[in-house]
Amino acid sequence: MFIFPRETNTAHVKLSPLKQNFNSVTVCQRFFTDLIRGHVHFSLATPSYSNTFLVYWDGTDKEFEISTMDTTGLFGVEDYKRNTWHSLCTTWDPVSGLVQLWLDGQPSVKKFTRSVSNIRGSLIIMLGQEQDSHGGGFDIKQSFVGMMYDVHMWDYVLSTCEIQNYMDYRSFTPGNVLNWRAMDYQIIGQVLLENRAMVCL
Repeated sequence: MFIFPRETNTAHVKLSPLKQNFNSVTVCQRFFTDLIRGHVHFSLATPSYSNTFLVYWDGTDKEFEISTMDTTGLFGVEDYKRNTWHSLCTTWDPVSGLVQLWLDGQPSVKKFTRSVSNIRGSLIIMLGQEQDSHGGGFDIKQSFVGMMYDVHMWDYVLSTCEIQNYMDYRSFTPGNVLNWRAMDYQIIGQVLLENRAMVCL
């Protein structure tokens, strides 16, 4: 489990994907935070688009902002609570341009953001900071403070059944782009590691 213990415009975890080019995206993660303000959950940037795939919570309007190739869709949710564990999955099919968000087993409507043939380029994936440029441009007021684990990413849209399995802590197919069980990562700044076994679910 990654622990982001305080606001900062430097501390983050840089993740090394198993693939650089893919046609679709699903990202799932579990997190715990007490933040009221906006904060980032997942940031993927390429040289062409700082928000190639961004999952961000807007604390003012109480909605998730899902950005794909710098185009944003807004998703209102009812049960985004502080100081509790949440399971979050987000899917994007670049061919159709449709994005969908799942929070604690509840799906959102599907919304159009942007359609492209594929995602390619020099990918930089980060947890803890939002990239306003390729690998940088951090804003302390967008940083994540809290705990995060079980981060997975797939190069396809995960089926409803697989997403529900993830949400319910059942067996699921691990990510083929990012796999929490075999994660290659680099910690920059004050990010701490704690054994997941210490977390009671």
